[in-house]
Formats: sequence, structure tokens, C-alpha cells
Amino acid sequence: MNALAPAIVSLHDVGKTFDNGTLALDRFSLDVGDGEFVSLLGPSGCGKSTALRIVAGLSAPSAGAVAWPAGAAKLGFVFQEPTLMPWAKVEANVRLPLRLAHVDETKARAAALKALDHVGLGDFAQHYPRELSGGMKMRASIARALVTEPELLLMDEPFAALDEITRFKLNNDLLMLWQALRRTVIFVTHSVFESVYLSQRIVVMTPRPGRVFADIAIPAPYPRDERFRTSADFAGYCRTVSEALARATGGAS
Repeated sequence: MNALAPAIVSLHDVGKTFDNGTLALDRFSLDVGDGEFVSLLGPSGCGKSTALRIVAGLSAPSAGAVAWPAGAAKLGFVFQEPTLMPWAKVEANVRLPLRLAHVDETKARAAALKALDHVGLGDFAQHYPRELSGGMKMRASIARALVTEPELLLMDEPFAALDEITRFKLNNDLLMLWQALRRTVIFVTHSVFESVYLSQRIVVMTPRPGRVFADIAIPAPYPRDERFRTSADFAGYCRTVSEALARATGGAS
């Protein structure tokens, strides 16, 4: 964690055992600083999404604790699938969290349109999800997470199902959003390249049960663009992270 940034959330020796006896997380500890972009990286099934759901309060830890040093933060969650309501227009989909919170409809509509503008979908507010591409649906999902103005944005492999060109574009857009809005982001991915491109820190996890194997800083400056993606520095960071991941999973270093 950035020593200058106070922790927004801390996980202390968190464990998670499911009802079927599966131990998903064991002594998982992590501090995330206010305003940081942190990625959780590891193989499928290592507990990345479980850790994210515990932070979100969607799942309770079996051991350990989640602490909010400055008080509970307002959260936004972006799932692996956009999960948009097909019968509702994009603006109504984005407005849903505010509707559920009984926010005044005029204010909610204005907030939804503002969030859509943030993700470049301002012109598609009155379209239906079926009229959007896969990348646009994910943008709408991100707008829905942003509409409540969360302090902490939790993202569970949101771009994994997209083609590489769309994924690169959304990575760029996400970084611009993060810099503009100054939210804290915890991002789950199984892509070394994506984690290096996006993150200030990468937490490499062991296979199940998930533990922190390495916490790697990526000190490359922002904004990041294609020059960084094709640079020797990027390749070097990717090599360092790949080697750590290989050691974490029992492969050759």
C-alpha cells in the first residue's frame, strides 16, 4: 500500500470455508489505500472473487475480519457479466440502484445521464441492451456502479469475455475514469498484462486456498497509453509478475 495513503479497507487474516467444506481463502491479509488501483491476480479458483465479495459484504468471512479505518465506504460492484435488464432502456438500467434507494426520480435521471457520459454512452441512454455491443454493455454496467458515486469500486474480471481490441480500449477508458473521479479500485483479473497495465499494485495469490504470495508495485507513471504497453518497462514488469505467479502456482521461476 502507498505509505502516504490511509487505508480505505483492510482484510486481516481472512478465511473462507464454504458449506461444502471447500477452503477458498486462508489467512488472507490486504490493506488498500484510499485512491489506489490494486489488482488481485491469480489462477481460476484461487479465491479472488471470493475476497472481492467479502469486501462487498456479499459473503461473510469464516475467520478474520474486514476493517474500514475511516468508516464504511460507499461501494460500487461491477460483475463479470453486465447483467442488464433486457426490457429496460440503458438509462433505466443505470438508474436502478438509485430507484432502489428511493432517490427522487428527477435527480436519479440526471445522475444516470451523468454516469453514462462518464463512460461514453451519453448518446445511448434510450437504447435497449440488445442494441449495444459487448463492450458497450460493460460500459453501461460500469455506469450503473458509478451512479451512486462510490468511494470504492470493486471489479470482478469485467473485461474477461471481450475481444482483445475492445479490452484494450476499455482498459484505457477505465484508467481515464479512475484518474478523473479519483475512486479506489480493486480489480480482479487472471491476466498478467492487464494487471500490469492498469495497476499501481498487484497482489499475486496462491492457488486455493488463496493467500497473498506477493505484493508487487508497478511504479510506472500515469497516464498510461500504448507507448507504455509496448515499452521495455512494461515487458519487464510483466516478466516480474509472471515469475511471481509461476512461483505462487508451483511452476518454474
